[in-house]
Amino acid sequence: MHLARKPVIVSNRAAAHLRTGHLWVFSTDVVNGSDAPSGEIVRVVDVQHRPLGYALYSHRSRIALRWIGSTEEPIDRDFWRHRLVAALDHRRRVVTNTDAYRLVFAESDLLPSLIIDRYGDHLSLQTLTPGMEALKSLWVELLVDLIGPQAIIERNDVRVRQLEGLELQTGVLYGTPRSRQEVTMNGIRFEVDLLEGQKTGLFLDQRENYEVAKQYARGRALDCFCYCGGFALHLANRCDGVVAIDSSADALAEAKRNTNLNDLTNIEFLQANVFDVLRELVKKKERFNTIVLDPPAFAKSREAVEGAIRGYKEINLRALRLLKPSGILITCSCSYHLNEEMFLGVLASAAADAHRQVQILEKRMQARDHPVLLSMPETYYLKCIVLQVL
Repeated sequence: MHLARKPVIVSNRAAAHLRTGHLWVFSTDVVNGSDAPSGEIVRVVDVQHRPLGYALYSHRSRIALRWIGSTEEPIDRDFWRHRLVAALDHRRRVVTNTDAYRLVFAESDLLPSLIIDRYGDHLSLQTLTPGMEALKSLWVELLVDLIGPQAIIERNDVRVRQLEGLELQTGVLYGTPRSRQEVTMNGIRFEVDLLEGQKTGLFLDQRENYEVAKQYARGRALDCFCYCGGFALHLANRCDGVVAIDSSADALAEAKRNTNLNDLTNIEFLQANVFDVLRELVKKKERFNTIVLDPPAFAKSREAVEGAIRGYKEINLRALRLLKPSGILITCSCSYHLNEEMFLGVLASAAADAHRQVQILEKRMQARDHPVLLSMPETYYLKCIVLQVL
C-alpha cells in the first residue's frame, strides 16, 4: 500500500482519543482531509501538526480514520504478517475443544475492519473497509502460507461495506470448498454453509457461553431465538427436554440437521414469534427449569436504545415468570449501544415487575477469541448473564 503525501489533520478531541488508545476518528473530527483515495494509508497529525501515527483512510465512511499504529517501520507485508501471527498465537493459547473459532477480530487484534473465522480446514474472510479490501490478496497469501487451508471463503455481504462504498461480495478466494463443512464445538457437531449461512456460518462468539449454559442446565428447558441450535444442542445433553423457538424456517432447518447429526431426540422445534410464544406460555402457566434468551441485536443505533430496552424487558419479564423456583435464566444482549449497566438495569426492572428475587450467578461476555480492546468499548458488545430465581 502507498502512503499518501498529505497528512490528515484531526481535532484536539480526536487526538486525545487516539492518544488514549482508541482506534477511530470520525469524519466530523477531520479538520483537513487527505489527497488520498479511500483505502490509502495516511499520516495523522493534530492541529499543531504533531504526529499521531498512521491510519487507513476512508472519505465516504462516518469513521474516516482507522488507526494502525505510531510505528516508524514500513507498513509492508512483514508488518501485516507480524500482526496476523500475533492474532493466531493468541488463539492457540485460549481456544480449546473446538475447530470453529475467530482467528482475527478486527480492531481488537489491531487489524481494523478485518474478520477471519476458522471452520476446520476452511477459512472465512471479511474485509469491511477500502483499506482492508485493498489488502485482500495479501491476506489470502498470508493465510495460505501460515495455515494452509483447503479453502478460503469471502463473506463480504454485510451492510457496513455499503457504507464504505464497497460492493457486496460472496465467493471463493482460494481452494475448493465443500458445499457444507462439519465442525465440532464443545464436543457437539455442527454442519455449516459457509457461503450462505448467517454471519460467517455460526455464532462463534457464544461458544464458551454454550458450555456454561450446559453446566447449569436441568429439567425442562426453553431456548428462545435458537437459530441453528447452538444453545439447544448443549442444553439437550443435560435436560429432560428442550423447546427451541425461532421465527426463521431456514434457521430451524439448520438446527434440525444439527440435532440429527448428534443423534438427539429430546428437542422440539417451533417456528414462531418469540414474543407471542412467551405471552402464551405465561397465560397457560407453563413452567421451565432452564430458559435461554439470545435475541438478535434490538439496538443497532443509539436512537434504537429506548425501544430495545422495552423489548429486552418484555422477554426477560416473561421468562422470569415462566421459571420454577431455583430456575436458571441465561439471558444475552449483543447490542453494543445497550451497555452492561443498562442491561442489568433492565433485568432488575423485569425481576421487580415479575415479583421474583433473582441472583446473578455469572456475568459473561463474548468468547476469548473475540477479545475486548480496553481502549475501545465498541469491541465489548456481547453480554451474557446467568441468573437464578429464588
